[in-house]
Amino acid sequence: MKIALCQMNVGMEKEKNLETAEKMIRKSSDLGADMIVLPEMFNCPYKNEYFDVFKESSDGQTISLIRKLAKELKVYIVGGSIPEADEGFIYNTSFIVDDSGKLMGFHRKAHLFDIDVPGGITFKESDSLLPGNKATVLDTKFGKIGIGICYDIRFPELARKMVLEGANILIYPAAFNMITGPAHWEITARARALDNQVYVALCSPARDDKGVYVAYGNSIVTDPWGTVIGKLQEKEDILICD
Repeated sequence: MKIALCQMNVGMEKEKNLETAEKMIRKSSDLGADMIVLPEMFNCPYKNEYFDVFKESSDGQTISLIRKLAKELKVYIVGGSIPEADEGFIYNTSFIVDDSGKLMGFHRKAHLFDIDVPGGITFKESDSLLPGNKATVLDTKFGKIGIGICYDIRFPELARKMVLEGANILIYPAAFNMITGPAHWEITARARALDNQVYVALCSPARDDKGVYVAYGNSIVTDPWGTVIGKLQEKEDILICD
């Protein structure tokens, strides 16, 4: 399987974000990707005050576009994550679409990013979002994939549960920041891969030093030995790995 991680710039305009996502999905397909991954909150600025403004249902504009592209290009797409509106609540949700454009399933971020690093960063997703309550493992023609979102990777029990349910690759749309990224991004990806003897892929937004949230970037794929087999830097780019 050839996987593509789309480390895209995410700005203040949903339409522009979706145009960027479509451009990178199409380029990934041209490069031979079988499965394409977008970053966490790829259609929305990563800040609590915007989640309610940008929220969508599962049949809204963003996922409709993802389904259309998956069907047209005959690729699997892990739709990063979006602020999902459901029954009056908002979740940080990844929608996964197969190569016929069918919605295979979704993962709601189970571990919300509530953090207070003295002198560093304070962020509380729970101020605006509800957590999911399950592990997500989906069957593809390349094998089973497990889906987590960002902070979920810090909890080895969730990764283990997905692997025990048959996942042989763990995919995490994620947006570590400039405090947690340099400290823990690569080591956590390698640890989850080595712990569980599976491939691990983390897809980040590109870094925008003037954005409302400065993501670390450095999208990465590690193999079951814990070896990094592909890694980007901070700028907008696509990582292709076999």
